[in-house]
Amino acid sequence: MAVWVLDLDGVIWTGKMPIPGAPESVKLLRSVGHQVVFATNNAFATEAEQIEKLGSFGIDATNAVVSSAMAGASQIQPDERVLILGGPGTTEAVRKRGATVIERFDDGDSVPDALVVGLDWDLSYDRLRGAVQAVLAGARFVATNDDRTYPTERGLFPGAGAIVGAVKAATEVEPLVCGKPHEPMAALVRERFGAEGVMVGDRPETDGLFAVAMGFSFELVLSGVTKASDLPVVPTPASVHADLLSLVSERV
Repeated sequence: MAVWVLDLDGVIWTGKMPIPGAPESVKLLRSVGHQVVFATNNAFATEAEQIEKLGSFGIDATNAVVSSAMAGASQIQPDERVLILGGPGTTEAVRKRGATVIERFDDGDSVPDALVVGLDWDLSYDRLRGAVQAVLAGARFVATNDDRTYPTERGLFPGAGAIVGAVKAATEVEPLVCGKPHEPMAALVRERFGAEGVMVGDRPETDGLFAVAMGFSFELVLSGVTKASDLPVVPTPASVHADLLSLVSERV
């Protein structure tokens, strides 16, 4: 049986509401033996928060969530000191690696081994200043993801990529970007769940390229960002469906 990797926003839910048929689709896939994995570039939420939200829709996601925070943390060694410019999910993932988390960096402090940047709702100029100075002093620059925006019920908000871009502009240092569609997250999925499968997403530029990076089939759904009027897209999907339920109903 195959591994089905599902994006969250635009495939399973939109904002706080489940997409009709998505929970039933997951149950149907599992009922015939497929393994279902949830892949998200959301680096702010903790693993438990991601699992809880999926659970509120009737989807059991225990040990089945892979986030860009986890991908970023995969590039950290257990004995390293890491400055975080991000939210609870990024801090949690780095701590689970066994690294020491540093909350802030000031002049005269010991230079951290790495800076990990994710979405940060508590971003301040002082914390941004510390992050920039840490990179200029020699800390490795790791980005959970480079999504410039993310969708909310109130429209597009600045994403982790906007914060990554600020550090990059000030330091002129290129970050190691880890989330979809980049290799660190692809490697994490392959390592945990296998090297063959299906990637379902609504964004060709992230989900589609992520499928390519993993060597998985790319299945595009039109329940999120991409609409029928946007077709054709690159990379070319194996198939295009209105939503996850229509895709799964055809395959199972």
